[in-house]
Formats: sequence, structure tokens, C-alpha cells
Amino acid sequence: MGDVPSTFGAPDRLRAAVQNAEPALRAIPPAVAIYQAAPDVWSIAELLGHLVDSASNNHQRFVRAPWQYDLVFPGYAQRDWVAAQRYAQADWPDLITLWASFNRHLAHVMEATPAEVRARVHTQHNLQAIAFRAPAAASDVTLAYFMTDYVAHLEHHLQQIFAVDGRLAAARVALAV
Repeated sequence: MGDVPSTFGAPDRLRAAVQNAEPALRAIPPAVAIYQAAPDVWSIAELLGHLVDSASNNHQRFVRAPWQYDLVFPGYAQRDWVAAQRYAQADWPDLITLWASFNRHLAHVMEATPAEVRARVHTQHNLQAIAFRAPAAASDVTLAYFMTDYVAHLEHHLQQIFAVDGRLAAARVALAV
């Protein structure tokens, strides 16, 4: 990371989220993971698949960013990606492994990105269209902001999965698991 000291916490937050969530995800029976509470609501497997898609897209963005003078990246049709990959039909343990491994690698990519690259200020970006916590189009942003935003997005969806709103309990009752 060069001579620039780094107090960048996103990689550690990402590793902690994976480390904490992985055993809890593995404790969810496959029948519960694919339970869909309503036709327009993703199942737990589909939510985790969405996080795999997010990792895939952001991996490309993070790796390319050091050679770009802007933070303009393509978006993707999230619902279409989830539907096309049929995550509810995927092997649940394999999906968890893919998600966990990909995110451990992203933590490595974040750390491997030089601090001066992460801190470079960009006036040209489209994060207002693709980030979870979108900044204003006219605001200056950094790759560090975008990487931290990625982790916030992941944490948000993990909170949805493990929310104490009875979702898992309702699924277990409905499926008699």
C-alpha cells in the first residue's frame, strides 16, 4: 500500500461480516433458504445470490479503478440477474461457500489497492446511480467511499436475512422445519 499509512476499515468490516454470517447461514436449512414469503420478495437464497452478483460486479469495478481517472462503471439489472441464475435452485451450501470466498477475496482486493488510489478524489462518477448510499452526482467521491459503501450494502442485506421480524420463524412454521 505504499508509504501512505492506512486506517481503511472496509476490509476488516467485510471479513468480520463474512466470519459472523457464514456459520449462521449454514445453520439455515435449505428449505428455509428457498422459502419465498411473497412472489415479489426474494428468498434468503436469492438475497445471498444478489450479494454474489454484487460481489462480482464490484470486483470488476475495484480492480479497474486504479487505471481510471473517473469512477464511472456499468450498472446491472439486479432482479434479472437473480432470476437468470435461479439461486433458489442452487445448492445452498455451495452458494454460501461462493459468497463467503468471493467476499474474502474482495477484502484482499481492497487491501491490495494502494491507499493513495483509494483516497484519490474523483469529480466524475456515477455512484449516484450504482452505490447503495448514493452521493449526489455533483459531489466528489473516492474509491474508499465506494468500497465502504459495498460493505454497507452487504451488511444491510445480511441484516435483512437475520432480521428479528419473524421471517425465519414464519418460514420454519410454513415448511414445518
